[in-house]
Amino acid sequence: MAFADPGVQRFSWPRTTEYTEADARNFFEYQEEVRVRGEELSFAFTEPRDPAVVLGGGSVYGIDLEQGRAGVGYWLAPSSRGRGVATHATRLMAQWAFEVLGVARLELTCAPDNEASQRVAFRCGFVREGVLRSHIPFKGGRRDTVMFSLLPGEIALR
Repeated sequence: MAFADPGVQRFSWPRTTEYTEADARNFFEYQEEVRVRGEELSFAFTEPRDPAVVLGGGSVYGIDLEQGRAGVGYWLAPSSRGRGVATHATRLMAQWAFEVLGVARLELTCAPDNEASQRVAFRCGFVREGVLRSHIPFKGGRRDTVMFSLLPGEIALR
């Protein structure tokens, strides 16, 4: 399970317990529930020449059409990092959120020490807005979060 990778777990798994197969099954059940309610849509990032090879995943989540806002997130398997996969996928998810959902603001958050995610945000055109202190419960405590935003027309394509 690529999601059980220590690098993914460091930034994406909020609990101190190990990620198990039961957690994966619960995740897929939850994804179907929020998809049906129109709150989130998850994507698998696959190898173009072999769609059976999963490079990582992402989602457009926290969809609030009344407020015109959503969030975007992603994770990558170790072998997929440094290849531009997250940047390309985030651009595609952002385009979809703006063009299909019609949101007016897309948010990307990450831990202050997640430099790779911050580089992806900047490459995609997101603007760093600041740090939300003690923002979310994380691994038995609380974690600060860096907030980025992207507005329609701001997606950086290169």
